[in-house]
Order: sequence, then C-alpha cells, then structure tokens
Amino acid sequence: MASHSHDHGDDHAHGETEPVTDQNHDNSWSANLEKPQYEDDLSLLKRHGIEAVEHTTSGHHVNLVTHKAHGHPEGFLYDALDDRFGDEDVEWEYIEQCGCGGHVVRVHVN
Repeated sequence: MASHSHDHGDDHAHGETEPVTDQNHDNSWSANLEKPQYEDDLSLLKRHGIEAVEHTTSGHHVNLVTHKAHGHPEGFLYDALDDRFGDEDVEWEYIEQCGCGGHVVRVHVN
C-alpha cells in the first residue's frame, strides 16, 4: 500500500521563528531578511538584523537584505541600529534596491 507524506516544514513559522544565524561569522556575509515571516513582522526583522550584526566579527560586514514590504530601510532600520550600536564602532550604508524590491544595507563592524 502506498503511503503519502506531507511536508509540514512550515509549521514552525507560527511558533518560534528561526534566527537568521546561530553562529559567529568571521567573514563578510549576507543575512536574508526577505523571508515571508518578515513581511508582517517588522519587529522580528529589526531584531534579527541586530542579531546578524552581533554575530559578525570585527573587520567584516554583513549585508542586511530587508523585505520590500517595509520600504526603504532608512525609515525603520537605521534607528534600530543606532539604538543598539550607537556607542560602538559599527557603521552602515545603503547599497541598493534589489530587483525583487527588497533593500540592501551593509553594516561594517570595525
């Protein structure tokens, strides 16, 4: 008798959301904040963006790729970064809008 399996891989989306990273990056990397869970949850996007910077080692950068639903990151991400890293040697710059509508902010950890 044949059995049918169903993929329930998205069940976690309604509970605890996976972080963008669970490791420190001793290199430059990109954090994907364009996934569907970020479209309706700006606070989650900001929290995971900050966590991505916290997991980037000195001398490197992380590209925060934000969801198009929130528009230009200057309106929501810059203040969050300044509140968390204002006293630290962290700098950010707007890079570009992606073809898909999202935005890229490069955060340098000096």
